[in-house]
Amino acid sequence: MCVVRESMVLIPCKHTSPNEQVSSAEWLCERSSGQRVRVSQDPAFVGRVEFVQPAAGNCSLLLRDVRESDASIFRFVLNTTSGQTWTNNQGIQLEVTDANLEVKTESDAVMEGDLIMFVCGSCIPSMTVPTYIWSKDGQLHSQHHGENILVLESVELKDGGRYSCTISGHEGLNSASHEITVRPGYPPKSVSVSISPSEIVEGDSVTLICSSDSNPPALNFSWFKENQSSAVGSGQSFIISSFNSRHSGRYYCETQNKYGSQRSASVSLTSAGGQKAVLYAAAAIGAMLICICIIIVVKKNIRKTGDAGGQSGVSKQEENNSTAVTDQTSAKPPKPADLNESVYASITHSRPREQQRDGDEDEVQYATVQHHRNTTAEDRCQNGNSVSARSNTEKADDSDVIYSSIKSS
Repeated sequence: MCVVRESMVLIPCKHTSPNEQVSSAEWLCERSSGQRVRVSQDPAFVGRVEFVQPAAGNCSLLLRDVRESDASIFRFVLNTTSGQTWTNNQGIQLEVTDANLEVKTESDAVMEGDLIMFVCGSCIPSMTVPTYIWSKDGQLHSQHHGENILVLESVELKDGGRYSCTISGHEGLNSASHEITVRPGYPPKSVSVSISPSEIVEGDSVTLICSSDSNPPALNFSWFKENQSSAVGSGQSFIISSFNSRHSGRYYCETQNKYGSQRSASVSLTSAGGQKAVLYAAAAIGAMLICICIIIVVKKNIRKTGDAGGQSGVSKQEENNSTAVTDQTSAKPPKPADLNESVYASITHSRPREQQRDGDEDEVQYATVQHHRNTTAEDRCQNGNSVSARSNTEKADDSDVIYSSIKSS
């Protein structure tokens, strides 16, 4: 824990009394040299410490008028009648600070553009966070709560003066002031490189220009190409009269004045022709891939269309054949119910029933009629494959006889 010099601090401590009787309880101070002393017996703490009796379970130590020599490790020790000792192994580290001002700069001589850091005290008090008050030439400069650092970035001539700090609540600890003198001029900064023209074609003249912010202005410029140990040019401008592929690479410049030097970031030089060739090649490959994809898709569509057309044609042919058979069947003259059955036509000559003689037998005369059936396309289709089948059909046709019965009266 951090404590401001000449202040008062309470070092907190609590304990749980063991079941055994406590024989003694005390605070030990372990200095940086490794020496351990009893706070209650050390003359350095006489009249400045107050020890809370451990019977109440509170073993805190109150230290007044803190001195820099008090910075050490404090450890509470509890002894029992049985000879056991209880303590906190780590102890409590006490740090003591004041308002001493420490100045940190980039160089011994503060130049324009430099950074300055002021630090007030060695630590920030932990029990009560204070406000740090910064003054310049006796006038309030700024205040920061809980922050003991003041940073001036890129100082200017007007930032020169005498600085001091103090801690709120401890204004009697004014730090010794520190004089800051800012010298005019600063080394190069913000160094950059520009390229002209922006798009380079082989054979063009290319100019690199180095720019920087410095005081006094930089007069020395050096040009470097990465991966080469020596400089490739000098002067604020670097000119390549006829650019070709061997000039491609990354370049940077370094500028210098009497206060220092600074280099720029690297820039890349590449022929636009080479870039275009790569782009054209990539475009050609992309177009080729697209064409291949289109051809594959078209072929797949053609196959699908052909398969669908073939199936449609077969279905349509079957439908036409079915229609043709149906038409032929409907156009065929109706067949008798059974071609093998004889058809009889009865012609009766009427005479008076009374004139008929009893027991007269009907005199039957038979007339033979040959019926030749028209052979249809279906019959030819069925019988065209076999001559014997055709012969049987003709015989069957010849056997088709129609008998008519004529009764004479």
